[in-house]
Amino acid sequence: MSSQQPAAEPVYADRVYRSSMGIATGVLTLAMIVWLCGDAVVYGDGGTRWIGLAVALCAVPLTVAFTIRPAVFANEDRMRVRNPFRVIELPWASVDAVRAGYSAEVLAEGEKYQLWSVPVSLRERKKAQRRQGRDVGAVAKGQERAAGAVASQASPRALADKVVDELQELAERGAARASARGAVTVRWSYEVIAPAAAGAVLLIVLLALR
Repeated sequence: MSSQQPAAEPVYADRVYRSSMGIATGVLTLAMIVWLCGDAVVYGDGGTRWIGLAVALCAVPLTVAFTIRPAVFANEDRMRVRNPFRVIELPWASVDAVRAGYSAEVLAEGEKYQLWSVPVSLRERKKAQRRQGRDVGAVAKGQERAAGAVASQASPRALADKVVDELQELAERGAARASARGAVTVRWSYEVIAPAAAGAVLLIVLLALR
């Protein structure tokens, strides 16, 4: 008789949290950089062409780093935070808290790491709080229709607060898993830092020689 093996746990794709506004801003900024620097390279003289190339070499990776690159990847075992210049891997067992004040951040092993891809909008938060206050006031006045609407949907929350709640729930649920144990690891993103630094140095040299 063949013994049955225990069924493996299903593997789910990572949840990905990114800022759509940041991506849109990055794409528009990159288009402007390409337009301006490309114009300098095509129609400028020798020195202007090199300056245009240096500006592009410095500005493109920085623009990508601060707008398109930031993301948070979360699964059942860990969270990976991709910030402009660093990538932080945090097993859930190492996470103390995920919170949102003036910015979204995760606390782990005595350190604090900002979540660049989860921008906190105080305006959006105040708007959600006002809406929640109006709904509660309507229920208190005995308006049955409003009461039914409030009961049928979750309390309004700002997007950043919703994301932080989801990440905190994942952290609490995954902290006890054996596969979620380990130390926090931090890696510098030299693929962004190196070209930006090279472009900055080249630009300084070219400007000094003019």
